[in-house]
Amino acid sequence: MDVLPRDHPTENPVKNFRSSIFDSRVRAGPVTTPSPRLRPQSPIANRQSKIPKAFSLLEVLVALMIFALSAVVLGSTYVNVLNSYEAVSRGNTRDEDVAFARSQMLVMTERAKVEAGAEFDSLDSRHVRWTATLASTSLPDLFTVTFVCEVTDSAKGGDPEKTTQTFTVLRPTWSDATEKTQLRQAVQDRIAEIQGKTKK
Repeated sequence: MDVLPRDHPTENPVKNFRSSIFDSRVRAGPVTTPSPRLRPQSPIANRQSKIPKAFSLLEVLVALMIFALSAVVLGSTYVNVLNSYEAVSRGNTRDEDVAFARSQMLVMTERAKVEAGAEFDSLDSRHVRWTATLASTSLPDLFTVTFVCEVTDSAKGGDPEKTTQTFTVLRPTWSDATEKTQLRQAVQDRIAEIQGKTKK
């Protein structure tokens, strides 16, 4: 059995392996770790990042001013609509009262009662009073009537609403006998004059 000399020691394989790895690292240079790739952000995330988290004081004041102006305009329009509706309804009821008073006058056969007028209570606490003035025309039994009707609303008070109408009515019962005879004679004279048969 041969014995190795001392000046040639036995080589350790593990140590030689480690030294070889170290030498290879030194030759290769420092080890750099790869930088991670930056992922592109989605458009939804970009959009959410641009949205402000709260309104500014100026934006709030502008919004309040616009809301106040809109409320004023809408409120005034609503009030005007209500006033117009009330005026129309009040005018309709007044017209109904006037029409009833006029029909009441036209059914009267005596001239004295027509000229005296009348009054009555209508619906919704309204009081109606009417008068009529008769004027004879150049034709018999034909009269020009000046009809005046006053409607007073007791619930609301105030001055009565006055309506004046002028129209022509043919009423033989309103004529005076003597006046009717004179008018008929005058009509006959005019007809004879037109026909060239005027009495001398």
